[in-house]
Amino acid sequence: MRELSTEHPINSIGSYLKEKTGGKVVKLSIDGGFTCPNRDGSKGTGGCIFCSAAGSGDLASDIPSQIRLLSDKWPKASYIAYFQSHTNTYAPVERLRRQYSESLAHPGVIGLAIATRPDCLSEEILDLLQEFNQRTFLWVELGLQTIHEDTAVLINRCYSLSVYDKAVSDLHSRGIRVVTHLIFGLPGESRKQMLESVRYVCRDLPQESDRAASLTRHIFGIKLHMLNLVKGSQMATLYPNYVPFASIEEYVDLVVDALEIIPPDITIHRMSGDAPRPTLIAPEWSYKKRTILNSIHKSLRDKKTWQGARL
Repeated sequence: MRELSTEHPINSIGSYLKEKTGGKVVKLSIDGGFTCPNRDGSKGTGGCIFCSAAGSGDLASDIPSQIRLLSDKWPKASYIAYFQSHTNTYAPVERLRRQYSESLAHPGVIGLAIATRPDCLSEEILDLLQEFNQRTFLWVELGLQTIHEDTAVLINRCYSLSVYDKAVSDLHSRGIRVVTHLIFGLPGESRKQMLESVRYVCRDLPQESDRAASLTRHIFGIKLHMLNLVKGSQMATLYPNYVPFASIEEYVDLVVDALEIIPPDITIHRMSGDAPRPTLIAPEWSYKKRTILNSIHKSLRDKKTWQGARL
């Protein structure tokens, strides 16, 4: 990995994959038809209160249609098949093996990204993930959102921080890359609490096995989401007038502070949030992804800072 500086301030997943493969790598967002234990009644109903009806996969579809759409723009790109919607380890092992294998069979697909809940990683599922980790380039995404238990109860997450800790330990000890999701702007959380979540998930991990030692000292990646209040979510009913950030500038300032305390070997997978404009309630400007990202990079340049600068 290149040394980060004011010239290259962020270890983005895009840059990481380009260096690893020598070319453009694009994620294909897949809806595998799964549900969630926080929707079907086994843990809860209705899902986390911020979640849309599509299980945070509003932009997901099938692989062939996405490749057709993207091949004109990036004719020589490789692809990561990203199982995004709902909980993508919440199914019988044989079904998971079949769907993961089918995605890898598409021409140009060089790896898998699997989004799931930390409480849906049985030993049998972990064995399956380890099998695919040996077959292809793999990472597993865990939707933690916050380390604060009061907030976790408020958002109806339905598992404790210790469950997340065990999931990270189990995956890391098997040599499986972990990407953690955090949400900025959850109701009742202060700026200090949000940055505490960042520090916690970026802590050093124990190198208890040869497989773990082959990875970095930390989680592989992090996703910083801006909370979007969307139609069809429980939040739209419970907090209809809630606005998580008053301005783009307020959000950008928080993200830059967070980047400065993220170790430079952790890949950055997201720094904003996506919601289709027809379903977006607030912040009304959050669909301006390019503006937000450009503002983050401008702030890093203006402040002459970079990822990990305050470590």
